Amino acid sequence: ATLGLRADWQKQLLRCHLELGFKHVRFHGILSDDMGTLVCENEKLVYSFFNADQVCDFLLSIGMRPFMELSFMPLTLSSGPETVFAYRDNVTPPRDYSAWDTLIHKLVLHWVDCYGIENVRHWFFEIWNEPNLSSFWTGTQQDYFVLYQHAAKAIKSVDKELKVGGPA
Repeated sequence: ATLGLRADWQKQLLRCHLELGFKHVRFHGILSDDMGTLVCENEKLVYSFFNADQVCDFLLSIGMRPFMELSFMPLTLSSGPETVFAYRDNVTPPRDYSAWDTLIHKLVLHWVDCYGIENVRHWFFEIWNEPNLSSFWTGTQQDYFVLYQHAAKAIKSVDKELKVGGPA
């Protein structure tokens, strides 16, 4: 996801869109610590969607839509220290599923507030990246099913909330 903040990457993606017809782009790490989406400061969770918005703003400005891979685990929610790649993205399940639910709900609600429900309904969402590979997920298959269930409910709760006119 951090590459989506770079001008050279954006220029290349624009060319892919114009010349090859790319309509969506999927990328790792919208929740990674280097995106600053969730950090803990003075024992309080701080949500910042600024960098994620920069990526979304660019994609939408060129007529593309994001394919949101909701991974990796922010360090402040992680259940362990295991990471992958040189940029050290955390690949553990959350230690607190309620906090995971809150993160996903706040993020998707933020995107709906920024980009509109009709736009976000056309985005693709993927829960995690290749959880069947131990390099990308340290939990069990059942742990992944729990993660998926929590994330899917958090995403769908935003739509439900909007249909009834307020927080669920």
